[in-house]
Amino acid sequence: MLLKELREARRLAGWSQRTLAERVGVDAQTIKRLEKGVGSVATLVTVMTALDFRLTGVGPGRTLAQQLRATRRKRSVTLDELTAKTKLSRTTIASLERGGGSVKSLIRLMAVLAPQARRRAQERSYWGQGDKDDRDSRFTPPDFMAAIYAAFGEIDLDPCGHLLSPVIARRRILLSEGGDGLTDAWWGRLVFVNPPFSELLKWLQRAHDQWRAGTVETVVCLVPVRTDSRWFHDTLSADAEIYLLRGRVRFLDSRGQGQHTPFSLMIVTLGAAADQKKRYAELVPGFWLARSAAGDGVS
Repeated sequence: MLLKELREARRLAGWSQRTLAERVGVDAQTIKRLEKGVGSVATLVTVMTALDFRLTGVGPGRTLAQQLRATRRKRSVTLDELTAKTKLSRTTIASLERGGGSVKSLIRLMAVLAPQARRRAQERSYWGQGDKDDRDSRFTPPDFMAAIYAAFGEIDLDPCGHLLSPVIARRRILLSEGGDGLTDAWWGRLVFVNPPFSELLKWLQRAHDQWRAGTVETVVCLVPVRTDSRWFHDTLSADAEIYLLRGRVRFLDSRGQGQHTPFSLMIVTLGAAADQKKRYAELVPGFWLARSAAGDGVS
């Protein structure tokens, strides 16, 4: 179950085995073998970290090794008793509790020690039940926008404009004034899109359509990391350059108060130049996803 969920987490992230391998500094064959249960626990832990893959159903602890040790102690199971139940040597179990050992041994140990271990549920895509109704009224903070201006230049159009938004643009399409960025014309060299997250796919499709039509030169979108739609994989991924942001962005609400997003965000760009991408990476922690070569799909 652990390996099945690990593979699924990679797929949901939109990463091929080769992309994941590049992220953790190993070759693609190592990831392929790991997903079949062959490899070291150290490599497994590195991959879990890259995928933000965390477990529930095990004991407390910052590391997997600490969680295993805490689980054994909580259940008052000695190393000798666990050896008899798992058919693993005492030395192997002790090594696993120090972060060593093989994936094969780990799976055998967890089948006995933590049979209910599962991937922790993904974080909610809204701030909280009490804020769910106004989850679309969150504004990009000025300090975050400063890096956008510095890397990509002045913004010609904000099609998701709001009177309270601090985004500086030559033109804004305001819903409060009867405008609708999903239907009104787009134009300009640079368009910045921080869309209502409840209609994320519609806005990404609109941005892509306008860019392909040539009405805008470059589009920069700030959106949640959601890569599960068929359209994202079949269409957008062929044209977009994606930057995964490290950490969480502190958005502003209608009262000007800040609150970090409870989910990860990414920058999706269309038509961005190499120097713009380089400059943005220098200003904001994160990394640009490598573009997959032909035939290197998500397996």
